[in-house]
Amino acid sequence: MGSPSHKQTDMLRAAMRLLIILILLGYLMLWFMMPTNTYRHIWLRHVRNKFNSAYFGLQGATLVLYSFPILLIAVLGCVYLHLGKRSDQNDFQSDGRKRSKLSKWKNPMIVKGPLGIVSGIELGFLFMFVALLIWSLSTYLHNGFATITPEGGEQVWEAKLDNASLRLGLIGNICLAVLFFPVTRGSSVLPLFGLTSESSIKHHIWVGHMVMMFFTAHGVGYIIYWAATNQLSEILKWGKAEISNVAGELSLLAGLGLWATTLSSIRRKMFELFFYTHHLYILFMIFFLLHVPISFACISLPGFYLFLVDRYLRFLQSRQRVRSVSARILPCETLEINFSKTPGLSYNPTSVLFVNVPSISKLQWHPFTITSNSNLESEMLSVVLKSEGSWSKKLYQMLSSPSSIDRLEVSVEGPYGPASTQFLRHDTLVMVSGGSGITPFISIIRELIFAATTYKCKTPQVILICAFKNSSYLTMLQLLLPICGTPSAISNLQLRIEVYITREKEPSINNSKLLRTIWFKPHPTDAPVSAILGPRSWLWLGAIISSSFVIFLIIIGLITRYYIYPIDHNTWKVFSYSFRSFLNMLVICICIAMTASAAVLRNKKQNEREANQIQNLEGCTPTRSSPELRLDDAERELESLPHQSIVQDTNVHYGRRPDLKSILVDCKGSSVGVLVSGPKKMRHEIATICSSGLASNLHFEFISFSW
Repeated sequence: MGSPSHKQTDMLRAAMRLLIILILLGYLMLWFMMPTNTYRHIWLRHVRNKFNSAYFGLQGATLVLYSFPILLIAVLGCVYLHLGKRSDQNDFQSDGRKRSKLSKWKNPMIVKGPLGIVSGIELGFLFMFVALLIWSLSTYLHNGFATITPEGGEQVWEAKLDNASLRLGLIGNICLAVLFFPVTRGSSVLPLFGLTSESSIKHHIWVGHMVMMFFTAHGVGYIIYWAATNQLSEILKWGKAEISNVAGELSLLAGLGLWATTLSSIRRKMFELFFYTHHLYILFMIFFLLHVPISFACISLPGFYLFLVDRYLRFLQSRQRVRSVSARILPCETLEINFSKTPGLSYNPTSVLFVNVPSISKLQWHPFTITSNSNLESEMLSVVLKSEGSWSKKLYQMLSSPSSIDRLEVSVEGPYGPASTQFLRHDTLVMVSGGSGITPFISIIRELIFAATTYKCKTPQVILICAFKNSSYLTMLQLLLPICGTPSAISNLQLRIEVYITREKEPSINNSKLLRTIWFKPHPTDAPVSAILGPRSWLWLGAIISSSFVIFLIIIGLITRYYIYPIDHNTWKVFSYSFRSFLNMLVICICIAMTASAAVLRNKKQNEREANQIQNLEGCTPTRSSPELRLDDAERELESLPHQSIVQDTNVHYGRRPDLKSILVDCKGSSVGVLVSGPKKMRHEIATICSSGLASNLHFEFISFSW
């Protein structure tokens, strides 16, 4: 039983969850009703009469109906997540065996095809979203075609094409309204649905394709209409108090350039081209906002607003160089890089860190799974990367060369990861990895070590299945134990490791002797990795979102009331749409930059105090800093570790692949969590087994690196 304070917190969170659900349902009802005549002639007219003031004009109605609800959900989500920070600890201290009623729906329903692996919940939401698009388009067309009256010699089909092209743009705007939610890494909205930005990338891809299909059809439809009615001069029109066609065309061209490089073949083979052209989203959004009235743009504003807040916070964090402590070079062309971190920085297993090395590329950022555990390693953060792409190969060559550097200049963004974990809710955890896919499982195993060692609670039986190309990858098993841990710590787990060496028939020469460590010299300007908004980051994020939006309303209201309204009196015929949109964009950016900078500066002092404490600890030994001493001791322990606890629980199979079907079906327990990280073929095989119904106790989850 929880303490009274925990009960009160749970009750408060339940009330907030109910409020969020009610707001979300009302918001979805608006989208459902928006294409109807009832909404346009009754609801919208009533709201505009209430909010069409001298301060906001027509913009006030859409701000109230579409912007305010989502931003309110985001702020409530920040408070909700802050109150739930102790949920993981409560799970450790309890039996942790709560069953989710939706667990069956989380299993894959579709395994292969253009959508990839899709769970029942994802399929349900996708079906509802597509149904909304179909309903909206059909209702728009039905109502629009019913009132068509061709004018000036215009034929009926031309009038219908004009109307249909407009409606396609409105449907594209529905997709645009949700496009930026999946790529807002520090989002408070995604965790409310149990999602992370990493797991939602495929949703961003789906919606992105929809956005471009509808907007392309919208633009092509109008070009055909203008050509058929001898109005091609409209292509060069930048209207003053009406739609700007040139801005729309420039937005579409930027979107098409971005869209062309998102094809899987181009993205994987020419990642740098994909990465750089993806920044065309800036031009796409700027010209889109100049193309339509700001009163209409406010419909899709909330998602982009939250993305701008997150993007600016990431920009501020990336300006700081972080302190690299050491790098371990494994013989399988793999690196483990260790950074100093502040004790106040906490993160959950499977979190990722975005890394930038200016000496390789000042613009490229790459995500890597964090293998360290913030509970076990309070002053150290580690990531593991495989030398595969051109960027990682350059980094590996830089560090593995005989004349390797003595300082690694690095900037980071993150960490980003799940708001909570549910590993203790299973009786058995089966982790299937291929190659470097073992890295997220290292963080999970270390979390289970912490739970078993600190709270003495019962942890799931862990079966780790690794498929490696050759025996050099066996050295990656040395990373299972924390740097500052001891070999006996892992004995607290019920751990079984099955390793399959697929391209070797027998053991080769022991490659573990080739493992070596590089120590980096500290630099005065480097700082430990820290949370950009401090330990209370969710509350600070909520304060930034709410305060910036309130300040935006005040500033834009005053400008409208005392500058715009005295001239046009809400007629929208004097000031161009583009001018109003530019004004709103400028004020939004200023408000976000002002409030976010103030919050970061407020928390910077706390981060600096923690950094000074770490420097004092490192300076206590004249010849070698204390973190290096701990690492050095850990190196000696890890050298003997394969001959002690880990190797005793490891079975190495040469020349064959694992029989995943028999392994999974034979797993005992009422709840078996199946996690897979590796090649696409392996993920599909595991998903097929879990969705086949051969064993009802299997609960599937995969970790993808498809950025």
